[in-house]
Amino acid sequence: MRYVIALFAVLALCACNTPAPEFGGLAPTRVSVEGSTFDVRLRDGRAEAIRVNTQYAPRFGPIQARAGKAMAMVSGCRVVEVTGDQAQAFGRLDCGDGPPPKRARPPRVACAPLAGSNPLTGGVPSDQVACTAD
Repeated sequence: MRYVIALFAVLALCACNTPAPEFGGLAPTRVSVEGSTFDVRLRDGRAEAIRVNTQYAPRFGPIQARAGKAMAMVSGCRVVEVTGDQAQAFGRLDCGDGPPPKRARPPRVACAPLAGSNPLTGGVPSDQVACTAD
């Protein structure tokens, strides 16, 4: 049982420094700014900074500013915007040709099974659903 718990803990911690899918496969550059250490990755006018050191109850305000400085140090570009949270921040960079456009937020989609597709009420199982997007 101890081995199962230890394996679970190791697997859970492996995800702590995993980049977002768009930054996957890129080698990070480790930078320290005012007591915070970040792994910074760059791609196509965007940056990702993952904080890798421990800090007790950090607020995003100070971390946001430090992450922006780390992104600027690694990229050499002006950081236009920093979003995210205390652990993982994303930035838009202006490297002289203007920043990349803001990403459109994906629509929210809600789906429900069509009538008669619930086997618990005697209906025949079906893979048909009705979806709406807002």
